[in-house]
Formats: sequence, structure tokens, C-alpha cells
Amino acid sequence: QVHLVESGGGLVQPGRSLRLSCAASGDIYRLYALGWYRQAPGKERELVATITSGGSRKYGDFVKGRFTLSGGVSQNTVALQIDGLKPEDTAVYYCYADLYNPTGESWGQGTQVTVST
Repeated sequence: QVHLVESGGGLVQPGRSLRLSCAASGDIYRLYALGWYRQAPGKERELVATITSGGSRKYGDFVKGRFTLSGGVSQNTVALQIDGLKPEDTAVYYCYADLYNPTGESWGQGTQVTVST
């Protein structure tokens, strides 16, 4: 099993920045990719960004430069920097791992990000 633990969420004012972190433990040899998804109230969970063990990155359609992914599989950690936060960024952010040997996936428990005055 691969365990993912997130940290860094909270209540933030619009325009501010926030950094989310995620640490993987357990069967880390199974890590193929790490990244983040988010789920806003009443909406489906959506991709924010992921990075594979080979360094390939994938971003959600809404990502337009305000989101920066760092870390990766070799470090067993992944972080998400969000700049210029907007109210529509309010969501539960989930750390995600794509696994192989055997294939599968793992999710963190989620961390709430609320953007409000």
C-alpha cells in the first residue's frame, strides 16, 4: 500500500498564495506518478496537475500559470503552489498517486482550501 498525507490547506484571502504538500510512504517503489486533484462543492473531482517518474507533467484544462507543481516520484513528495487565489479555487484538494506493479491508485484524505474574505 501507498499512503499519502497532505498538509497546507486552510482559509485564504483572494489574491494570496498557498502551498500544499503531500508525502508518500509505504510501498513507494510502486509510484509511477504523483499529483493533485480537486473537488469543489457540487462538482466532480478534476485534475489539477500530475508528474510521472520520468518527469512528464499533465495539467487540468483550467490551469493557466497560477499553479506550480514541484517535487516528484524520486523525492516521494509533491507540492502544489497556488498563486493569486480566487474564490473558485475553493475545493478539497486531494493528493494522488498512480501506481504500478501492480497497477492501481492511491488517494490522500484531502485538505480543504477555502478562498474568501
